[in-house]
Amino acid sequence: MSFFENNSEFKIIDDISFSVKDGEFICILGPSGCGKTILLYLLAGFLKQTKGKILFLDKEIIAPSPERMMVFQNYVLFPWRTVSENISFALENSNLSKKEKEKTVNKYISLVGLDYFKEWNIHKLSGGMQQRVSIARALVVDPKLLLMDEPLSALDNQYRKHLREEIEKIWLKTKKTVIFVTHSINEALYLADRIYLLSPRPAKIKKIYNLKHKRPRKLNSLEIIKLREDIEKEMKEDFIKTKESDFVSNDMENKILNVKL
Repeated sequence: MSFFENNSEFKIIDDISFSVKDGEFICILGPSGCGKTILLYLLAGFLKQTKGKILFLDKEIIAPSPERMMVFQNYVLFPWRTVSENISFALENSNLSKKEKEKTVNKYISLVGLDYFKEWNIHKLSGGMQQRVSIARALVVDPKLLLMDEPLSALDNQYRKHLREEIEKIWLKTKKTVIFVTHSINEALYLADRIYLLSPRPAKIKKIYNLKHKRPRKLNSLEIIKLREDIEKEMKEDFIKTKESDFVSNDMENKILNVKL
């Protein structure tokens, strides 16, 4: 995956290949600016790769689809709408009856624990509660794949830990296939069945970690501590030997995400 500006090629992702099994929770871990969000946008169909193919259920991804829903970092909700109205927005083009839509929306409001707040306007909710609404809105269309772009990054540490646990509970109930992008080692170790550790730009899969540990995981267990130390070592080595120009700046990433490729 490359971005072209002023006749110069800016390579972001280089020869990444991996597969995901139905019902798996995959974490994409890597340093800030390595292209994790861009990879997720490719999987969502928001961007088109410049080389290679991305297949979903044996079909090439060429555009967004309700089969692949995204939860963004910054919630992307309608502040003038209620919780129920924000979630039901995803069903506006469905063939469900009004009664069926209401029942489905209420089901996912309950799933994320917001029954009491369902008629509240979004602007009255905390950041963590707004992110729950985002998760419910993504799930309400019953996607086969849930893409999550650092959904906890804007939260304080205490609520971040709480919502991390809630995301695991939701996944265990729904058994959706999840690809979760993060730069938090603890989030990846807590949530993932498998972690793909990316290198700095151009991003490659540097290492794969398979986690078979019992859930809910204890991050202070000896096995998890050992894994964390190994990941920290790998990331530190990359950081030390990587030039600043090898990271994607926020400005450049915004250009890529706002351009039609």
